[in-house]
Amino acid sequence: MTALNLPILDLSRLDQGPDEAARFRDDLRDATHDVGFFYLTGTGVTPELEDRLHRAALDFFALPEADKLAIENVTSPHFRGYTRVGGERTQGKVDWREQIDIGPEREAITDPDAPDFFRLTGPNLWPSAQPELREVVAEWHDHLSGVARKLLRAWALALGAPEDYFDRHFGDPSTLIKIVKYPGKADPTPQQGVGAHKDSGVLTLLWVEPGKGGLQVQRDGEWVDAPSVPGAFVVNIGELLEYATQGYLTATNHRVISPKAPDYRISVPFFFNPALDARLPIIELPAELAAEARGVTQDPTNPIHALYGENALKSRLRAHPDVAAIHHPDLVAARSAAS
Repeated sequence: MTALNLPILDLSRLDQGPDEAARFRDDLRDATHDVGFFYLTGTGVTPELEDRLHRAALDFFALPEADKLAIENVTSPHFRGYTRVGGERTQGKVDWREQIDIGPEREAITDPDAPDFFRLTGPNLWPSAQPELREVVAEWHDHLSGVARKLLRAWALALGAPEDYFDRHFGDPSTLIKIVKYPGKADPTPQQGVGAHKDSGVLTLLWVEPGKGGLQVQRDGEWVDAPSVPGAFVVNIGELLEYATQGYLTATNHRVISPKAPDYRISVPFFFNPALDARLPIIELPAELAAEARGVTQDPTNPIHALYGENALKSRLRAHPDVAAIHHPDLVAARSAAS
């Protein structure tokens, strides 16, 4: 472990011969068995692409309020578009951030017999005043999708499965990019930028504005800082990878503390997950790994579903109750009756 509280892994080691690749896979397995978080370098993302994404994010949040609200997520049944400050919740409490959510560009599914989670499928909302945002997001998405697939192939081998294990079970991946700004708060006490939570899917690659902190990861019951590292992503696994390994790999609680005014923080998480209708089967771990599997976390308030779409829908309905109430009152009523 480093002084940064999380391991640092270099993805380019996978291309440095079979012995070094095997050592990388061992380090990857150990890191995500231990804490579920690590820093990742060697991704091939250029400083030029990082700068373009950063500039696009700053330009988006600098748009007039009217331009951002024209694509507010309350107009999208698919939970896409802009969320104003205070418009998202974690554990029922308001998150102090604004953001734009961007998923796979798809036609809405109108079949009334389709599973509920297919309501998440649909078009994005793009700001007409900033056409360049769509271009840089597409480039970012394509590059990070390649990084995610490379990581998942390494995990598969490290867990004793065929290299294409995750490729075979992903179908058409469900991705989500959030471009987030945490405004500074003048309050003397730390504020909830985003509350403590575990990601509901498989894999998250987080880019953080250079020089900015605020992210904290829970280790051994304590919150430890995970500040930005130049040229590195913060990577964490979600609940589905914990499920697929029956707790050998662990999804970990994390949160963001808002910066103090007048500072702010830009971050861009990229979530790489299976198709909404994909079900990740449990991996048959080698005996020595299976003996260290801790079982899936049991939390009655946060059930982990094997079918990704059910996990994703659970997360979105909770995070955006205003969107849920406007567009999906039947789902809200059904879940209230079941609780």
